[in-house]
Amino acid sequence: MQKLPIGIQTFEDIRTENYLYVDKTKQISNLIENGKCYFLSRPRRFGKSLTISTLEAMFKGKVELFKRLDAEEWVKEQAKHPNPVIKLDMSGLGNYTNINELKSALIDYLGEIIDDYNLNIQLKENAGRIFAKIIKELHKKLGKVVVLIDEYDKPITDNIDNFKKANEIRNFLRSFYGILKNSSTSDNLHFIFITGISKFSKTGVFSSLNNLEDISMDEEYSNIVGYTQQELEGNFGEWLEKASQKLSMSRKELLDKIKEYYDGFSFDGIVRVYNPFSVLNFFKKSEFGNYWYNSATPSFLAKYLKNHKIKAPKEYIQKKVTSDFTLTHEIETTSVESFLYQAGYLTISEKKGDILILDYPNEEVKISMDRLYLDNFYNIKDYAEFSNDIWESLEVENIPQIVSIFNQALKGVPYDDYNNRDEAWYRSLFLMLLSGARITYFAEVHTFQGRSDVVIVFKNKIIVIEFKFAKNSKGISYQRKKGKEQIESRDYASTYKATKKVITAVFIANDDKKQVSL
Repeated sequence: MQKLPIGIQTFEDIRTENYLYVDKTKQISNLIENGKCYFLSRPRRFGKSLTISTLEAMFKGKVELFKRLDAEEWVKEQAKHPNPVIKLDMSGLGNYTNINELKSALIDYLGEIIDDYNLNIQLKENAGRIFAKIIKELHKKLGKVVVLIDEYDKPITDNIDNFKKANEIRNFLRSFYGILKNSSTSDNLHFIFITGISKFSKTGVFSSLNNLEDISMDEEYSNIVGYTQQELEGNFGEWLEKASQKLSMSRKELLDKIKEYYDGFSFDGIVRVYNPFSVLNFFKKSEFGNYWYNSATPSFLAKYLKNHKIKAPKEYIQKKVTSDFTLTHEIETTSVESFLYQAGYLTISEKKGDILILDYPNEEVKISMDRLYLDNFYNIKDYAEFSNDIWESLEVENIPQIVSIFNQALKGVPYDDYNNRDEAWYRSLFLMLLSGARITYFAEVHTFQGRSDVVIVFKNKIIVIEFKFAKNSKGISYQRKKGKEQIESRDYASTYKATKKVITAVFIANDDKKQVSL
């Protein structure tokens, strides 16, 4: 079995060290043949860096790496007249505390390129001038230049919580990236490919280099990164067999569950792809786990969401937006939906003319969204432990213990965050804990007599919970009585009585004491 390339982003390493490679070279060669300047936005851990590395190998004509791949003949032809390549990985600049450190790190990076190509350029000018000289000198020495920039926006998004600093960095990068426009008009450049998470049109790449084609939502390139269903089944046969045996599941059952957990990402509303990082980790462990949250949640997202009005996770299910919702905004005004989409937490589930329907792509991301919210807005860091305890208590029907666990979770929520909380706020937190435990539940279930708050489904029993809100201790008795009467009179559990044991409970959220009681 070929090794799984977990964390391996270098095409040459994958091809020379017996790692499994899902062949994307046909799409990449088509990209080269059909244009000159491109931008691709995708979430982290989705294969952008590997695409950059593959492009580098193709333009350098490294024929030995492309044997039996779709682009083998293209690369053979390219090897007759290879292009010099400038590759800038902006995520590799390291951490810095001010703009001068960033400028210095970038100049050092450019110095490495100068050394690699043995160019006679001094590092005595600003980064933009040095960049322009490298392009010019490389063209003279070796021919038209290819420029590949990975994670162009990372210096900006790393400082998303500090608009002043982010804007200072943005202005610097506008000047730096603007060099590409002058170089392309002077015919020094052969090809430009830039990747990132977000599109900030004033950064310079998109205001100065106005011929840069954004292919982020193009159907033609919708699967240039990520695995399609056909690619999953065609490339991971042995790994599917191994997982099938370990988990005692048929191939069909296994494929259905992998799809539920890791498929569903769509960048055009039509083509669906799997997240490569999660798929690779699943096959390595043969275990359905949440591999997305710790590996693919950019720190800038949590910073941004803390400073903006993010709604509860359920509010982003089937969220309608216009088709340009990622294209026209800047750091200061970018919508929460745009950031969640570009970070991979939301995807395009459907396209209706100029309207896009956003939703969570799969079970893994939905759980990750709950965790993101619990970590950053409820300040609950041990959500997995809380969720597991709730599962065990529900299984043995220990409702008082569930209330105790819930109250323990509430203790971690910052006092100020209790302002203007209501019944829905407490219910939302409870549902996120259920989601983290992978408990099957239905919220706000409609019946012909009303609507129940939460219905929890186990194999042999149903637990119906009604939430009520009391502003102070005096209102608890009244709300408890009202909740019980509501469950009984409206008979929320009627659908299940014939087949399953039914348990009912009323949770009273007491805003005065900031806790829940039965």
